[in-house]
Amino acid sequence: MNGRGEGGAATLLVIAKEPVPGRVKTRLVPEYTPREAARVAAAALEDTLHTVLSIPARRRVLALDGRPGPWLPDGGFDVVAQSGGGLDERLAAAFAGCSGPTLLLGMDTPQVTADVLAPALAADAWRRADAWFGPSEDGGFWALGLADPDPALLLGVPMSTDRTGRVQRGRLTDAGLRVGDLPLLVDVDTAADAARVARQAPWSRFARTVRALADGCAR
Repeated sequence: MNGRGEGGAATLLVIAKEPVPGRVKTRLVPEYTPREAARVAAAALEDTLHTVLSIPARRRVLALDGRPGPWLPDGGFDVVAQSGGGLDERLAAAFAGCSGPTLLLGMDTPQVTADVLAPALAADAWRRADAWFGPSEDGGFWALGLADPDPALLLGVPMSTDRTGRVQRGRLTDAGLRVGDLPLLVDVDTAADAARVARQAPWSRFARTVRALADGCAR
């Protein structure tokens, strides 16, 4: 089966914001201008989407705040609008639009590869676990997989704090779910994060963009 083929057990769900200057990656400023920060965000999103496209899946969904742009691969994704409300409500709504095993990714970890996701993509992944959890170093999470995408498992979780991941994982275990763990990753929030992730994934569009901006080639 080729990478763009179907047949994977899970729906792969990406939640993202259109990379518009001033609306994305604001913590990269002032090291980056708002326009440069948007370029970094677009590269991160494009890398993430191409990784998801390379993985066999039952369905691929992009829950988007904004409009599609040139960073969206041709074909392969069902693009749906994000709901309103806080991030917990938007994540819950995105899961509510899916059925069966669903693995959620954000747009802030362009270093993600199929190998990183392999435990949750294995043939027996959803027999071994009811949920998959990918923690991030800032205390949040970069991936969340649910065999039964119940929105109630996310509603009310405090988002964008240094305890978000702990609370979310606790919500899963308190519900009696068997939780499989994915690797700890760095979310790209600051310029230092961007430089670190670019070193971890030197082949990526993200890394090329960060290097170009550092060299003054894309300013």
